[in-house]
Amino acid sequence: MPIVNSEVSGHVVDAAIQVHTALGPGLLESAYEACLAVALRKRGLRVERQVPMPIVFDGTRINVGYRLDLLVAQEVVVELKTVKRLLPIHHAQILSYMRLGRHPVGLLLNFHVPRMRDGIVRLAN
Repeated sequence: MPIVNSEVSGHVVDAAIQVHTALGPGLLESAYEACLAVALRKRGLRVERQVPMPIVFDGTRINVGYRLDLLVAQEVVVELKTVKRLLPIHHAQILSYMRLGRHPVGLLLNFHVPRMRDGIVRLAN
């Protein structure tokens, strides 16, 4: 039986808490991304990093440099941040990625927080 996206997002949240507990806040986004990918792969999940996200306009596929930080199990988009606070533009960014890739679930993870639970936003398309 395949893992459904709520189970996948649960694994991502648990792994993010594990990574944050081990490393704490204050590192670069790329460090958290690499460690989160390792933690998720150890859980048996397929993880792709820096996945190109083209735009299709008027029937033409255009590669403009957008990239998903992580795509987990080919369905959950994970966008990592290391900012003082999440802004509406961060929510808009992940929602756009979810819409463009037709992915049902997204997780916006901000590692620049004292407690990781305060830096997790789950979004559904």
